[in-house]
Amino acid sequence: MKHLIIIGAGGMGRSVYWVAIGCHGYGETFDVKGFIDDDLTSQDGYEGYPPLLGTIDSYQIEEDDVFHCSIGSVKTKFAICEKLKSRGAKFLTLIHKTAVIHPHTTFGDGCFVGEYAIVGTEATIGENCLIQQYSIISHDCRIGDYVRVDTHAVIIGGVELKDRATVHTGAVVSHKVVVGEDAVVAACSFVIKKVKPGTTVCGNPAIRLDY
Repeated sequence: MKHLIIIGAGGMGRSVYWVAIGCHGYGETFDVKGFIDDDLTSQDGYEGYPPLLGTIDSYQIEEDDVFHCSIGSVKTKFAICEKLKSRGAKFLTLIHKTAVIHPHTTFGDGCFVGEYAIVGTEATIGENCLIQQYSIISHDCRIGDYVRVDTHAVIIGGVELKDRATVHTGAVVSHKVVVGEDAVVAACSFVIKKVKPGTTVCGNPAIRLDY
């Protein structure tokens, strides 16, 4: 039995806990050991959750520990996970029982697939990706590492989301579009052409947002 440690004990961390106990393998191949968080007051006022085990840097990794990161910011998540990996941490993919995963789909370690999400056939998902509730990753998509796809986003067939890309709530990325590394698609946007690395696009059709 593996013992899951959730990185981050805030609102998203608590949400990950409730999803985890509804995932394939819970109670059979893994249980939930607790949380780690640099804010040691993050659970104050909340009851019914596993314990806060310490800070991220102070926690001593044990043999049967596996981790899952609940941090929303892809850049912060990347930094934390890579640091823990350098210390020997292993990451667990969580797929809720209500999610629909089509055949011939692959996932890297540490991914999250929420309730009622759909992942189409032949899709490839990298490591530590967040696929939130009710989102759709269509057939033949290529999703890099540390990618975030928020609730009700639709990633149409053949799309490529490069490492650390973020697609926010309700956005649609059209057929075979490429979204570059560290790029952001704003909520409710419709993306019909390539998004350059490190840029933010918004609107319908989506255009680059200049600050």
